[in-house]
Amino acid sequence: MRTLMVGIVGVVMALAAIAAQEPTCKNCPGTYIPNSEVQAYAKRAIQYGLVDQQIRAVDIGKINLDVGVVYRGRLAKPAEASVAEHDLVSELYHIIEGTATLMLGPDIVNPKRRPATLETVRLFNGPGNNGTSIRNGIAYELKLGDVVIIPAGTGHWFTRIDDHILYLMVRIDPDKVTPHKTEAESKVYLSSPPTGRAAQ
Repeated sequence: MRTLMVGIVGVVMALAAIAAQEPTCKNCPGTYIPNSEVQAYAKRAIQYGLVDQQIRAVDIGKINLDVGVVYRGRLAKPAEASVAEHDLVSELYHIIEGTATLMLGPDIVNPKRRPATLETVRLFNGPGNNGTSIRNGIAYELKLGDVVIIPAGTGHWFTRIDDHILYLMVRIDPDKVTPHKTEAESKVYLSSPPTGRAAQ
């Protein structure tokens, strides 16, 4: 599983470099995230009732590339105003555990700006909106191993989660609105009790 996750991150980085047609980060070190650290974040999510947690946020030249872990518990019906959209940050999900229905689409019903003080806005995915549903959205049945790409501006909405779903989150941040997070900062985070809860 670790090899697959590292491979997906490598593909995203390679595509970003190809699109630029030139090196975007000269003499920059690589970043390694062991599976044990990913699992520590998953365990912390379950223990403290957290949803979204950022593991790393790395400047790779022209963009920030961020990696997180998201854990969501059972959802029988959609929560109110649970559609999310991020103005500047695109996302890639790689499903590690569980099954769920995820709807995607750009036409969000009743969009409302997310507060700038929200933890996910400040630290994970920047400004955006929440909404009540998606007009003409397409529903996808997510399962182990699936990958989902969500461009900035596209609404995403979990309408059902059978028991739980755990996924690796890769965020592409070309405007660099997310703060960096290092391995050392990750270790401090994992050794400290949570101060708040991160939502979508």
